[in-house]
Amino acid sequence: MITDVEPIITARFDQPDAHTIDGYERTGGYQALRQVLASWSPARVAEEIKDASLLGRGGAGFPAGVKWGFCPPGVWPRYLVVNGDESEPGTYKDRLLLERDPHQLIEGVLIASYAVGAAQAFIYIRGEMALAQERMAQALNDAYARGYIGKNILGSAFSIDVVMAWGAGAYIVGEETALIESLEGNRGMPRLKPPFFPAAKGLYMQPTIVNNVETLSNVPWIVRHGAAKFTALGAEASKGTRVFAVSGHVNKPGVYEVEFGVTTFRDIIMDPAYAGGIRDGNQLKCFIPGGASAPWFFEEHLDLPLEKGTVDRAGSMLGSGAIVVMDHTTDAVKACMAVVRFFAHESCGKCTPCREGTTWLERILRRILDGYGRPSDLDLLMDVADNISPGIAWPPKQTTICPLGPSAVSPLSSALGRFRGEFEAYIARAEAARAEQPVVLAGAHAHAHDHGHDHDHDHDHGGHH
Repeated sequence: MITDVEPIITARFDQPDAHTIDGYERTGGYQALRQVLASWSPARVAEEIKDASLLGRGGAGFPAGVKWGFCPPGVWPRYLVVNGDESEPGTYKDRLLLERDPHQLIEGVLIASYAVGAAQAFIYIRGEMALAQERMAQALNDAYARGYIGKNILGSAFSIDVVMAWGAGAYIVGEETALIESLEGNRGMPRLKPPFFPAAKGLYMQPTIVNNVETLSNVPWIVRHGAAKFTALGAEASKGTRVFAVSGHVNKPGVYEVEFGVTTFRDIIMDPAYAGGIRDGNQLKCFIPGGASAPWFFEEHLDLPLEKGTVDRAGSMLGSGAIVVMDHTTDAVKACMAVVRFFAHESCGKCTPCREGTTWLERILRRILDGYGRPSDLDLLMDVADNISPGIAWPPKQTTICPLGPSAVSPLSSALGRFRGEFEAYIARAEAARAEQPVVLAGAHAHAHDHGHDHDHDHDHGGHH
């Protein structure tokens, strides 16, 4: 169902100066912060976000208000970290929010920091997002100059510093504990949970709240309009609106804010108001519903609503809000290889099953695509996948600290499960090509073997010397 709900966090996207502080203030910017600092207690802010049932928009979908309450009482200082290391293939909604409306995020960060009692906030932006970094740096400077950040903000007792940091383009740093490691100046590698749940032992081993860019961008609107107005939008367990990045074989790839849990995949992929259908009048083959680490969906899933629980039960996830569409001309083996190769390249190497397993998955797929595949390779692929993610089920079990390893298993199990014939066709062509190769004469083979044997003998003789 397509609804005509007013956008919440992309409302300023058609405004050319939305990224400037003047453009933001002109459209109600920083009013929510004024409202909070004038008359709201931190507990009231946290309660409002909890009442709004704002789910995290970074992948896991955990309620933000509940997460804010996880810091152990009486432990100070504590920190707020914004995860802007958006690196899931197909995902680019956070990048646009950072580029086009950075002050909206800053205001959300300030309100959230007030609510949780953070001493300092860090906005961590992916290394390749140059424009996002420039605009955020300018926005922070302007917000400091206007008195929205710093000491005794707007004449209140609330003081905070907001720092921007940027990565070096490592996908693994999108995992919250790896991001914290990177912020501390270490290699971006995930920490074991427990004990390193960020809310208990996070940045500098202090309580830390890690939230996604889109999650915090919703906070100013919720404060200004109230939790009730937010929960009036969306489905029973997925409130408000959500931003999805649609890419791949569609007529109008882009970022679309839709009512959460009500709009369906068919709506957002096919409707002229959104992605506008499959390119060149082609047929849909499959689509990835929530970023490259999500199991693939097919035509029978098109009428599922964009609702977390429903998609979870159907065997995938909404994840990072990235829908990647593939039409009937797509080679499923090559598509699978592209995703597996990404995860193999981005493995940090800390866990052996992921470091070795993802690399072997890539090598076997490469062998199949290069025309050297063997009939045993398909079982071998699934055997390696089972060692990374036992049972190859969803939600995945894992032999690794973080979900990167199982992320490489998702495209493989999806493609092999649905398009096994395409893998078998590659292998059959390889078998046929091998059968047509000229047979080496037995005499020539024996001579070569004897020559090799003599060489070994000489080598041994040398050894005796």
